[in-house]
Amino acid sequence: MLGIIGIIMIFVMVFGGYILAGGKMAIILKSLPFEMMIIGGAAVGAFLIGNDMSVVKHTVKDMGKVFKGPKWKPEDYRDLLCLLFELVRLARSSPVAVEEHVENPLESSIFTKYPKIQGDRESVELICDTLRSVSMNYDDPHQVEEVLEKRMDATLHHALHSSHALQTLADGLPALGIVAAVLGVIKTMASIDQPPEVLGKLIGGALVGTFLGVFLAYGLVAPFSSKVKAVVEEDGQFYQLIREVLVANLYNHSTNICIEVGRQNTPAHCRPSFVDLEEALKAVKQDAA
Repeated sequence: MLGIIGIIMIFVMVFGGYILAGGKMAIILKSLPFEMMIIGGAAVGAFLIGNDMSVVKHTVKDMGKVFKGPKWKPEDYRDLLCLLFELVRLARSSPVAVEEHVENPLESSIFTKYPKIQGDRESVELICDTLRSVSMNYDDPHQVEEVLEKRMDATLHHALHSSHALQTLADGLPALGIVAAVLGVIKTMASIDQPPEVLGKLIGGALVGTFLGVFLAYGLVAPFSSKVKAVVEEDGQFYQLIREVLVANLYNHSTNICIEVGRQNTPAHCRPSFVDLEEALKAVKQDAA
């Protein structure tokens, strides 16, 4: 919702201010299709040259995050802590029993309680791979911790490709606007024998290119890039929570301490209170009884 409000405000303030100052939209509207063809077409072409198809698809998909916001909500963090509580407690009491959940999470009675998490491949693989490594009897928990850190760094780096691609596009748009403006000046110079009122309209049309390049870069594409990056990084906190809980488990802390470590590492605006989490964990214990 904020994304839509922001876009509307940009257009209303920019063009509203222009009109109130006495500007006329006719010259902009007349030049806009041609300038957009030059700038937009060149920008899309450069974007396709600089990125492979997976990044292109990823970027198009991630642009929806500007309006949807982070994938993981406060209730999802609470559910994740409950899921990890069940798995860690089961792994402590019966390492063999937890294997069926780790090896086949799609049919696991524990994972099935949390369908949103179960449907997220990265979360499931991160949990199952880490618990599986515990059964391999790693001598040093630091080994698992280091592997998890590298894995999440790689995952975050990949997830940020779309943000980087959008920022690169934003950096290039002002220059493409200058290209369109120069072409407009060339067209104007070819009509140098025309009266001043004609030349004025031609020069104004040429300057629309410069305006459009800067406007698209700093008014739309760059903010889209920043928002995508912020959402991706916030969603990455969900996986960091998994890491914190499971690493605490590797150090043989009690199950409740492991979950509290995770709660403390939850982003502040999504962090369940101690009482709320305690109530949720009591419900989990009752269901398991």
